[in-house]
Amino acid sequence: MAEASPSTADELGGLDKATLLRLYRTMLTIRRFEESIADLYRRGLVPSSAHVYIGQEAVAAGVCACLRPDDYVLSTHRGHAHSIAKGVPLDRLAAEILGRATGLNRGRGGSMRPCFPGKGVLYSCPIVGSNIPIAAGVGLAIRLKGTDQVVACFFGDGASNIGDFHEGLNLAAIWKAPVVYVCENNQYAISVPVWRSTSVRDIATRAVSYGIPGLVVDGNDVIAVYKAARWAVERARRGEGPALIECKTYRWLGHHVGDPGTAYRSREEVEAWKARCPIRRLRERLLRHGVASEGELKAIEEEVEGEVSRAMKFALESPFPRPEELYDFVY
Repeated sequence: MAEASPSTADELGGLDKATLLRLYRTMLTIRRFEESIADLYRRGLVPSSAHVYIGQEAVAAGVCACLRPDDYVLSTHRGHAHSIAKGVPLDRLAAEILGRATGLNRGRGGSMRPCFPGKGVLYSCPIVGSNIPIAAGVGLAIRLKGTDQVVACFFGDGASNIGDFHEGLNLAAIWKAPVVYVCENNQYAISVPVWRSTSVRDIATRAVSYGIPGLVVDGNDVIAVYKAARWAVERARRGEGPALIECKTYRWLGHHVGDPGTAYRSREEVEAWKARCPIRRLRERLLRHGVASEGELKAIEEEVEGEVSRAMKFALESPFPRPEELYDFVY
């Protein structure tokens, strides 16, 4: 007997056209932005390391699409995507990464530390896992204020093996803090594979130790990520406490742009994950189910190309901070 093909509702998660196209646009914007940053890095125009998000776009897009403008995000060294998905201006983000005076933080944050509270991006922290207990504190502050805001805290698989992970989840659980913890399991902590460093098959199973829900989702399926995040966000907003979502995904490039990534993983492995490209997967679904035409998607793609191109132009034409400003904003 032939296996039944999945229905439109199953494949599209019951999401409306506007939401699906917004997810597609966000993922594509992240991809094109990160490709541009990688190119500028290789040309010597990024004055720091650059850890790009290519291959993981479904996670940032799916989670942040469930957040309100007044909700918060705590990010990582690989955090450009979270800022983009939360609505941070592309031109000022690009300028920040290039260390320019017009950047989000006047060039002080660079690639790994940009923040923009105006869009809820409280902190991007390159110290692995240190944002996890901070998120518990932000969640406690939300509870004390009596609002129904939520904080999304992103971190990698490597961060799940340090003390801050366990302390942060424990405190958040005790306080019923409205935190959605999102583990972006891209399979490698720098060059160490998750199977070698982690005692459990699914990091999300560690949630049971703190009495909170843990979910595992396909991190290359933006609809699956969106549905899991929506459930966790709504639960947190009702005052029911934190949840842990593990998104199994993959970074196409090395740990940073300067790392070829060839010493610790095979070409075959990389190509197998590229075949599961989250952007292509959603594009094919939209076309297959008649949600959008080829022309509509091409129009979005051209708009995104233009937006990213203008952002990079703005950043490249922006001045560096003046030497006499070196000690400004140092407390």
